[in-house]
This record gives sequence, structure tokens and C-alpha cells, in this order.
Amino acid sequence: MTGHTRVLAVAHLLRLCEHLRGGEQLAPHQRGGALPCLPMVPDLADVRGQLQARRALEVAAAGGHNLLFSGPPGSGKSMLAARLPGLMPPLGLEESLQVAAVHSVAGLPVAAACAGQRPFRSPHHTASAVALVGGGGRPRPGEISLAHQGVLFLDELPEFPRRVLEVMREPLETGEILISRAARSTAYPARFQLVAAMNPCPCGYFDDGTSRCRCTPDQINRYQQRISGPLLDRIDLQLQVPALSPQELLTPAAPGEASAQVRQRVLAARERQLQRQGRANRDLSGQELDRHCALDGRSRELLSRVMAQHLLSARACHRLLRVARTLADLAGDEGIAQAHLLEALIYRGKWTEQG
Repeated sequence: MTGHTRVLAVAHLLRLCEHLRGGEQLAPHQRGGALPCLPMVPDLADVRGQLQARRALEVAAAGGHNLLFSGPPGSGKSMLAARLPGLMPPLGLEESLQVAAVHSVAGLPVAAACAGQRPFRSPHHTASAVALVGGGGRPRPGEISLAHQGVLFLDELPEFPRRVLEVMREPLETGEILISRAARSTAYPARFQLVAAMNPCPCGYFDDGTSRCRCTPDQINRYQQRISGPLLDRIDLQLQVPALSPQELLTPAAPGEASAQVRQRVLAARERQLQRQGRANRDLSGQELDRHCALDGRSRELLSRVMAQHLLSARACHRLLRVARTLADLAGDEGIAQAHLLEALIYRGKWTEQG
């Protein structure tokens, strides 16, 4: 009939084969059935204070940038990270199909992907390299593929074995992971947004404004050096999240800006990117960077001084330009102004010198 489509729902491919062979027939799917219960996405309004971290989340969502929070225990790093999916644009049709396919292969529910929710995966720091990238006798997608088109959150980043972290470097650049075994090779998509959190030292209280930290400089340096320079190079936004004071915690305050309000600015900025270049700013490369991230003379001179002073790599420079482009998009500006570049530099934080 015109205007109607007959839909057959099947839970297993064997049932479909039986239907096509003329065996037990599938009943047409009836509309109006109970919708699956989808996980709730936490709201940014629940976060008290942390204005710079909230701003970083907005920038990360608008441009698809990777993000690292560093701060003492209880400062809200994990709470902030969990709210990023609620700021990101919903999955498009093609993206939903990709996410649903990966989750289906892994035997996981696909209802959230079909509803446009972006994945949020948070593996424990004891996870193995196989659990993170996938593999096994019969290769299955790992956490980085299950986070495809969504967020991969790594809490306590230095506690992950270094070899496990290093396997993420290539997928962060290419957006896919190739699992090779003797019998065959399997490629899984892995275009995820990395969000990580860490303490500044083994005890967690270094430079928090108190005298609680008893870690030696050598211990602090070894702890921070567990994260390699090449991996840090691939993290666009790196900032400190200070603990709130007792007064800030206990004094009643009006709710912060809600996720829905921030998402409107994110969607507007992402729409500018799609109209200008057909992709998110994180994916700009080569001549696209020259075309869409051009700097004026003063800004070029500033960036040149910073690169020379802090020995920034070409990759770190390009990521700074992409972040500056996102800041300009959020402001509705056609070009990158020096203020946008300065804010992008602020987000490199104290980690800039390690680039």
C-alpha cells in the first residue's frame, strides 16, 4: 500500500534464513510497541563551578577534540567527562548505522545508537591491550571501536600500562584499527573522542594549595612521564581542574548552564564547520589547515615564538590551529583572531612544555 512499509523484525539471522526458505514465517513488526529504556545522559547543570573545564567541554564537543583533565581527587574530573556526550551533536543516520553494526558484532544492545545517542565507554585501568583495541582468537571489537563516533573515557590515565596506551596512537590519527592474525586481518572503525583524567602525582595532591602532598619531585616526574610525549601530542585540550573550596561546595548556588543550552552553541559551531569544509575541525589536515586556519601576521609571530620556546612538534602546532578554528566558530567569526589562538594556547596548560 502506498505510504506504508512492511517491516519484519528478526532477532537472529537463522530465523531470517528460515523465513526466506519458506519455513516458519516472521510476523510483521507492529508500530507503537514499548520503546527500549535508554540510559540517561548526565546534565552539565549538575556541575558546580569549574567554569574553565565547562568551557573546555564545550570546545571539545564543538570541534571533536581530545581532552585531558588533571587535578586532585574529588575535583570533578569524572563528573565533567560523563557530561560530554550530552553536549555533542546527535548521531546522524550513517553514524548510527556504523555504531549499531559495531555493537551488534560485539553482542551489545543497539537501541541507544538507533536513538542517536553517542557511545560513552569507560574501561578500567586494568584493561588489557586486547580489551582496548580488540582481538582474540575470533577477533572482536575492543573499547576503542565500541566508542566509535562517541567518547572513550580513560580515568586514572597514568595507571594504564604504557604499552596499552601506545596502541591508541595510530587509531587517534586514522580512525580505524587493524587487527592482524595468522589466518586473517580485520579492520574495525575507531573514530572516537578521547577524554582522559589523571591526578598530578601519585598521592593526587601536588600543587592543590595545601601541604598534603608528600611526593618527591622525582616521584612526580616519573608519574607524569608514564604518559608519552607522542600521546600527549594527540590531546588537543589539556587543563588543570582545581578542587572546589569548602565555601564553594557548601554555599547554595544557582544551577549552572544546562547541557541543552550549551548544545545549541555546539550545534551552531558544528554547522559552520560542515558548511565550510564538510567535516569537523579535528579532521582538518594538509591544505585544509592552510585554507581554513590561516593566521594574521601577529598571530603567526606569536605561534612561532611559542613553538620555539616550548619545542612544540608540527602535530601539536596543527592541533592548536584546529582548536583555535573551533573557538572562532563558537564565536561566529570568519577568521582566527589572536584571542582565539591565545585561548587555544591556554588549553595546552603546563603540558605545553612536554610537547
